[in-house]
Amino acid sequence: MTLPPIRDWWSELSEDGRRAVLDSKTPHLEEKVREEIRVITGAVVGMVESLSDDDLEYARSHAEHEE
Repeated sequence: MTLPPIRDWWSELSEDGRRAVLDSKTPHLEEKVREEIRVITGAVVGMVESLSDDDLEYARSHAEHEE
């Protein structure tokens, strides 16, 4: 499966979902985050999805701007 671009779903991800992404020790997405992305985007999100380094940088950058 292919994860939709982070810019398509990050701003709509719940605070808990964002925290799960930012606090994770791995780039793999938790089930609840994958489900949120599926609901937000309508995309088929696989059981094993990971964020790229660029995606993680995007998430961290946007989280800093939201604080």
